[in-house]
Amino acid sequence: MSNTIVNTNFNFPNQKSVYKGKVREVYSLKNDLLVMVATDRLSAFDVVMPKGIPYKGQILNQIATKMMAATQDIVPNWLLAIPDPNVAIGHACEPFKVEMVIRGYLSGHAAREYKTGKRILCGVAMPDGMKENDKFPNPIITPATKAEKGDHDEDISKEDILNREIVLKEDYEVLEKYTRALFQRGTEIAAERGLILVDTKYEFGKTRAGKIVLIDEIHTPDSSRYFYADGYQERQDLGEPQKQLSKEFVRQWLISNGFQGLEGQNVPEMSDDYIETVSERYIELYENITGETFVKADISDIQERIEKNVLEYLKK
Repeated sequence: MSNTIVNTNFNFPNQKSVYKGKVREVYSLKNDLLVMVATDRLSAFDVVMPKGIPYKGQILNQIATKMMAATQDIVPNWLLAIPDPNVAIGHACEPFKVEMVIRGYLSGHAAREYKTGKRILCGVAMPDGMKENDKFPNPIITPATKAEKGDHDEDISKEDILNREIVLKEDYEVLEKYTRALFQRGTEIAAERGLILVDTKYEFGKTRAGKIVLIDEIHTPDSSRYFYADGYQERQDLGEPQKQLSKEFVRQWLISNGFQGLEGQNVPEMSDDYIETVSERYIELYENITGETFVKADISDIQERIEKNVLEYLKK
């Protein structure tokens, strides 16, 4: 599994800083450009797994950039160019300190909270009498913000966001409008592929000129949950689990091996064979979500390939 990219250490012209997230590494240049490198790191329960997943960065980058192209008529985004399969280049933005999570179905975190008896999530009421994976009457927005200590996400209500002035009211209303428009478009794109977009998250930032734009990833299996539409209702009626297209399969494997990111728990060892199956699942996700055959990039020396492609673009 040596042909993966799990860390980068580039030094591009006019580079001023580097931010390393759980999966992406963002290089800030002096000319208000950002170079975002999607690594092959795998994160679950806010913990980065020890080994990379072949082609994962390419898959996430290509899904995200294709989805940005498919939504730019309704929501402006930060993207300028895709010089390499793992790289997106775009405008520098000041990110809003909230993630706009939108849920069309009672799944994942919302379902886990619901099972404990909670009927309010992020200040939004959830109807009584729902089963896991049932559709909400209308999609609900359940924002998240980074915890003050650590790197995990915390639920937060719109009221708290405004009271704490994390986002100004007039800006938050734009974020809500964009979130609903993106989710509607994502739902339509998914339906064309025989999928259901269950829930997802969007991140936004402001350009130097004060324009609110979509940033980061969109409609990828890391940021979104998909079900197969075929057989969805029958599975619900029978109380069976839904067939999913997301990285939930990784979370379930971790849970079955005694890991949920809790204190004192150790990340279970992922064998090369298991990592290969995860890579194959990500390729399956790509092909189902985009409707296109996945073309594997040359991974004989990913670092060299990325550096060459980015430098060629920057020279222009």
